[in-house]
Amino acid sequence: MVDIQVKDLTKFFVIGENLLEGLSFEIQEGERVAILGRNGCGKTTLFKILTGEMDYDEGTVFVNPHKRIGLISQIPNFPQGYTVEQVLRSAYTGILRTKQRMEELEEAMLTGATQEQLKEYDTLVNRFQSGGGYEMDVEVDKICNGLAITPEQRKQLFSSLSGGEKTRMNLARLLLEKTDILLLDEPTNHLDLNSVEWLEGYIKAFKGTVLAISHDRYFIDRIAQRVIEIVDGHAEFYSGNYSFYMDEKQARFDLQMKQYQTEQAKLKQLGFTVERMKGWGINNRTLYRRAMSIQHRMERIQKTERPKTEKTMKATFGEKDFSGDVVFKMKNVAKGFGERMLFEGVELNVEAGERIALLGDNGTGKSTFIKCLLGEEDCAGKIQFGPTVKWGYLPQIIHFEHPERTLYDTMLYEKNCTPQVARDRLGAFLFQGEDVFKKVGELSGGEQSRLRLCMLMDEKINLLILDEPTNHLDIASREWIEAAIEEFEGVLLFVSHDRYFIEKFAERIWLLEDGSIRDFKCGYAKYRSILEREAMQRQPVVSEAKPKKEKPKGGTKEQDKLIRRLEREIEKQEGVIAQLDTAIENAAADYQELTHLLGEKEEAELVLMELMEQWEAAQE
Repeated sequence: MVDIQVKDLTKFFVIGENLLEGLSFEIQEGERVAILGRNGCGKTTLFKILTGEMDYDEGTVFVNPHKRIGLISQIPNFPQGYTVEQVLRSAYTGILRTKQRMEELEEAMLTGATQEQLKEYDTLVNRFQSGGGYEMDVEVDKICNGLAITPEQRKQLFSSLSGGEKTRMNLARLLLEKTDILLLDEPTNHLDLNSVEWLEGYIKAFKGTVLAISHDRYFIDRIAQRVIEIVDGHAEFYSGNYSFYMDEKQARFDLQMKQYQTEQAKLKQLGFTVERMKGWGINNRTLYRRAMSIQHRMERIQKTERPKTEKTMKATFGEKDFSGDVVFKMKNVAKGFGERMLFEGVELNVEAGERIALLGDNGTGKSTFIKCLLGEEDCAGKIQFGPTVKWGYLPQIIHFEHPERTLYDTMLYEKNCTPQVARDRLGAFLFQGEDVFKKVGELSGGEQSRLRLCMLMDEKINLLILDEPTNHLDIASREWIEAAIEEFEGVLLFVSHDRYFIEKFAERIWLLEDGSIRDFKCGYAKYRSILEREAMQRQPVVSEAKPKKEKPKGGTKEQDKLIRRLEREIEKQEGVIAQLDTAIENAAADYQELTHLLGEKEEAELVLMELMEQWEAAQE
């Protein structure tokens, strides 16, 4: 059954410049589809058209009228004074009305019930039960736990939350509404790693249809069954996840380029033949007619368009020479606000060439830690930098002192450069033509990050500190900044929830949790395996009392044989997992191979857990 059908959709904001032009695609019931494309290509506009929030100019749009559709990018207006709990419960508006009517009838029937009241009450009870009324509290707690919404946050006023927190609460509300078609517009932007992983599991188990706009490549790889890319207003289709999309896109480019080059060589050869025969045919009509025939054949050849290569930003971080071994030291560093201690007793040394990811759940104090390091926040303890260290910093929230200035003026005033140098540097970051005269305050979040990076990359630095550097950037821009970072030989310290980015660059990980920083001197894959092993060890051996099982026929001898066999299999399976850990560590730079190995490891650990359960049962 088709849930969504778009045919020849056209949408323009400026006459003559179509954002979407002849866009056509179908989404079948239960599919999970990723919508990709550069920032500004019309992805969010498409979602607004699907929900009816925005009109379109030409074409047809069909959304199954029997299905409930929900868009996560929309944050509805709630009455003043609504708490987060009330916002979450608004997902059950119909059920709560039913419950209220049931309570009214219960009170009315205390003194005696009529036949009509009993019949209505019976209908309401069935409706309440089938609508999930009795599981309502359990579902709310389950979603809140998955998205790390604390009991304290549930008591807060919705209006007091930040934009990112409101987005997270609205995602929770949308999941509670039990919509049939989920439209997710950058759902991972304001989620920490644990919440993203929980959301991936939820989407995989979700029975309805999912369309997701996301620049989180790891997320797309985990949840997408196929990809639709919007290019120049049209749709291009890929029948797999992000890894498949990347391989297939390159293969299509190579094939089209080969066809184009073959055709051009053939046309060049035919053109040379035509010119020669025309010259020979001045006094020979037969040769001249043959030349014209070849020329007509050339015109009829279906010409392959030269494949377009996307414009890339050409810039690198300026580097300052570093002398010495220690970049910075932290001794007994602590920071808190009032009675709440974010971190304390931090003792860390950083040496030349290290690449460090600072991880932790939202609200643990990662950005505050960075600000303490740079002296923007006061803290207890001692922080000492090496004498030749010069740092560059890209904050999570970009701020310009003069948002009324244009990009061009900002470069002239703040970087003290010549007009030509300003134009050249902006051009390297794809700010070209009239774009340089836009006001800084009118730029999107991604454009502001790009401008700040443009200003940062000119500086001579040997310590680069990035706080959520890939937020608001499309995939092409993320790949560009990754290419620039790969060439940077100084120390890199970054905060990120982008697992693809972390996996690519982290050689050391600092985990901020429970008021302290754990130092893992390894990459992301090994770090994850350590945490998973610790989580398994924390699980109680026997979660609940189990009924005694009858011994198998054959007495204790057969039982001992079974236990020894299971122990051998457990030891063998642990060896398989250890080999996979080594392979994962070696494949840290190969994302496709890494994804495959992590999947194998997950299956191997499930087999190990099953063997352990059998061994426990045999021991009992």
